[in-house]
Amino acid sequence: MPAPKLVAFDADDTLWPNQPHYDYAEAQLYELLTHYADADTLGQHFYQVQRRNLPLLGYGAKSFMLGMIETVIELTDGRVTGHEIQQILDHGKRLLSFPIEPLPHVPEVLTTLKEREIPLMLLTKGDLFDQESKLARSGLGEYFDHLEIVSEKNEDTYRRILARYQLQPQEFLMIGNSLKSDVLPVARLGAHAVYVPYHTTWIMEQVPAKELEGVAFHRISSLAEVPDHLTELEMLR
Repeated sequence: MPAPKLVAFDADDTLWPNQPHYDYAEAQLYELLTHYADADTLGQHFYQVQRRNLPLLGYGAKSFMLGMIETVIELTDGRVTGHEIQQILDHGKRLLSFPIEPLPHVPEVLTTLKEREIPLMLLTKGDLFDQESKLARSGLGEYFDHLEIVSEKNEDTYRRILARYQLQPQEFLMIGNSLKSDVLPVARLGAHAVYVPYHTTWIMEQVPAKELEGVAFHRISSLAEVPDHLTELEMLR
């Protein structure tokens, strides 16, 4: 397979922590609302609401806030108070402004790739305003030649990106922590996919093991391994 002409990085939980902030906010809200239902009941209902709302509301803090409010309204038959809804909104708003600190090795790896004149793209999904704000707060924007914020990462999305940048699948490499969004659709198109696991994964991004059968991708334990992997691909040309 030819070496890639464009290397794309996922953002959340690949370049900087994201899911832990949502996990903490969710736990805090369950504690706040425990007089209505236990955490397990709240969590299961919240999951169903999120699944139902994804096609309409997409990803991000705003969807999180609305989903949590909807969950509590449904579980309490509308008895939730205005004060409690305000607290949900306050927790959600904090998800729009938490400090962005790059994960280990991120600045060093991006610097190395830029010095090697490898074109870089930040390819993330979610709310446009939210993701642009995270990138600005991260201080990493200068490393990327291209920015793509999409509503979903599936095969159709990647096909459109390949067409927009006039690339064959073999000329594109995607790096990310989500098997569902960053690896499977890319690998199925015949492009390079690199999986870098993060210690926690949002339940909506988890995939059953059987879906990985027969799918070719490269797994690394740290982003620090990216430059060497690209060197190996270049040597195979």
